[in-house]
Order: sequence, then structure tokens, then C-alpha cells
Amino acid sequence: MAALTPISRKPLSMVLPSVAIAGGFVGMFVGAGQGNVLLGILLGAVLMAGLAWVYIAVLDNERVARWITILGLAAAGYFFAGFTGLVIGLLVGWFFAFFIFWLYEGRYRQKLLPYLTGRQVFGHYLFRVVCGAIFVFLITPILVVLPLSFNAQDFFTFTPEMLRLDPEGYSLKHYEDFFTNNEWQRSFKNSLIIAPIATVISVSLGTLAAIGLSQSHVPGRRAIMGILISPMIVPLIISATGMFFFYSDIGRFLEGTLGMDKNFVGYVKVILAHAVLGIPFVIITVTATLVGFDQSLTRAAANMGAGPVRTFFKIQMPLILPGVISGGLFAFITSFDEVVVVLFVGSASQKTLPWQMFTGLREQISPTILAVATILVVISIALLTTVELLRRRSERLRGLSPA
Repeated sequence: MAALTPISRKPLSMVLPSVAIAGGFVGMFVGAGQGNVLLGILLGAVLMAGLAWVYIAVLDNERVARWITILGLAAAGYFFAGFTGLVIGLLVGWFFAFFIFWLYEGRYRQKLLPYLTGRQVFGHYLFRVVCGAIFVFLITPILVVLPLSFNAQDFFTFTPEMLRLDPEGYSLKHYEDFFTNNEWQRSFKNSLIIAPIATVISVSLGTLAAIGLSQSHVPGRRAIMGILISPMIVPLIISATGMFFFYSDIGRFLEGTLGMDKNFVGYVKVILAHAVLGIPFVIITVTATLVGFDQSLTRAAANMGAGPVRTFFKIQMPLILPGVISGGLFAFITSFDEVVVVLFVGSASQKTLPWQMFTGLREQISPTILAVATILVVISIALLTTVELLRRRSERLRGLSPA
């Protein structure tokens, strides 16, 4: 059994390298803003490690060190970047004022089991740091786009007025252009037409497929499942190329043989293509929900005289509904954000919102793209929040404790 490790002060050989790594990570972002990432990493690591050594070896007064760090970095931030730098400096100063003495005093062990070894403690915090770093790298591009969408100028960069948080540097004109420009509104309406219909088809077919594949007597279930979810695995450009040839033949048949309108046929092709992309998400989420489904309920309903359709809508559907809705939301997001397949299968009449954004980036560099991107991010966050709430409801219905 490992000996108990009391909470005590740690040596500088452990504290200084840890503080230097954290300082280099923060300095990387500062250096990226100034155009020199490597210099930012080096200066951040040296500066923070030097401050930690002074505070521990010379000053040895946590309260004074805390105020020196917070006020010093806030003043430096204000000098280099104005009010925005002041806010960032305050936050960074508060973090390092806490982090240095949190390490030095050994407070990182307070909420851990006392018998954990040093390697186990290191692994515990390393896992959290890696997860946090991944989160930062994933969320940073979104955090950059959001404020840029309110830029009063037609630029894709932060203006001096924006950095000073001057109200004159911000405007809603890009959002106004989105809601008043005919090209943007036409593409937005196309997305609102295509995505819901494709979602309904995906949910209908995907739910039926998931229920069928959940039956133990179905032969070759794994092979069929692999084929049905292949659109998630195969590179999208390959799927789009195959869909182009396949739906071209269908389009010629509908137009030439049945005499359908060319524009209508174009919508049909895009909707079917997006439905194919959305079906795997529905199958996976509904199949996961059916794992905890009690099949004896359907047998009991059949014994009491209920037919298959009535059993499905009265017994199965209420219990698997969270999974069905979750799959539908994923299918909707996939269709609403998809651009590659539309470029191959659709025509100018079916130009969707992502297609219009792609065109804007390639041809005219319209800042309205930033406003549209922000709107799409908000929609995606709302839908993913709904998915998480449905996941928790599904776990409660199955008698599990939501994580």
C-alpha cells in the first residue's frame, strides 16, 4: 500500500517547469496575435517562470504576489492592446497568481485521494490539461468569428476601434445585409426547404432500419449495418461523385420520361442525396436507444391484440423518441451545413446557404459570411443542447443515471 502523501510545499524543480509550460501556452496566443508564435512561447515561459522564482525564493508573500501579478499583467495588457488587453491581462494575472501558489503549496492534492502516487496525480491532471487544450483549440476559431461578425468595417480582421471596445467599431450591417440581400435569402430559403424534408426522410427510413436491425433473427445484421452507415465512413468527395452519376440518370428519367419540371427534379435530387447522408446518424442513435429497450413490452402488446403499427406508435415510439429526435437533429445539421454534395448534385436554383458562403469566399469575400457563420453556430449550439437534454431524458427512461 502506498504511503500517505501529506499536503506540503513542493520543490522549485517541479514548480518552475510547470509554470513555464503554462506561461508558454499563454504566450503562444499572445505571440500569434503579434505575428511571432515562437517568440511569444519563449517570452511567456521565461517571464512566468521568473515571476514564480521571485515570488517563492525572494518575496514569499502570496497576497502581495497575487496583486503584483494581476495589476502588472493588466497594466501590460492595457499598454499593448488597450481596454481589451486590460481585461485579458486581469484574467491571465489572476490565473497565474493562483496557479503558482497552488502548485508550490501542494494544494492540488487537497481534493485527491491521499494514497495516490506522484505518477497517478500527474496523470490525473495531465488528462484534464489535454482535454482543456483540445477544447481551447476547438472553440477559439468560433470565438474569433463571433465578434468579427459585428465589425463596422468590411474587413475580416479586428479594427483598432474593436480592440478598444469603441461602440463605433461595431455594427449590425452584415446581419442587415444577410436579411435584405436577395441572394442570401434565396439560399437561406433553399436550405429551409431541403433540410427539413431530407430530415423527415432520414428519420423515417433510419428508424425503420434500426428497428429491423435490432431483431435477432435478421441475417447478416452487421454487414447490413456497415453498408447503411457507410456514408459516414466513405470520404464525402467520393460519395458526392457517385451521387452525381447516380442522380443524373434519375434526373434524366424524371425529366425525359415523366416530364417533370427541371427545377423540381433538382430539389428532389438534392433532398434524396442529403437524406442518404442523414440516415446513418438516425440509425446509430435509434440503435443505441434500442439497446435498453425491453422487447417483452412488444410481445405483451401483441398478446393483447395490438397490431404491429399500433404497437410501434403506442409502445416503442414513446420510449425511443429521444433517440429518434436526436438522430433527426443530427440529420438536419448535416443537411443544413453540407456543401460538397450540393455542388455535385444541385444546380444554381438549389443553391443552399453553405454553397452561398463558399461562393462568397471564393468570388467576392463578403463579410456577411461572418454574420451567417455566427447564425449557423447559434443554431448548431441550440440543436446540440437539445440533443444533450434528450440524451439525459432517454437515460432516465431507461433507468440510468445521466452523466
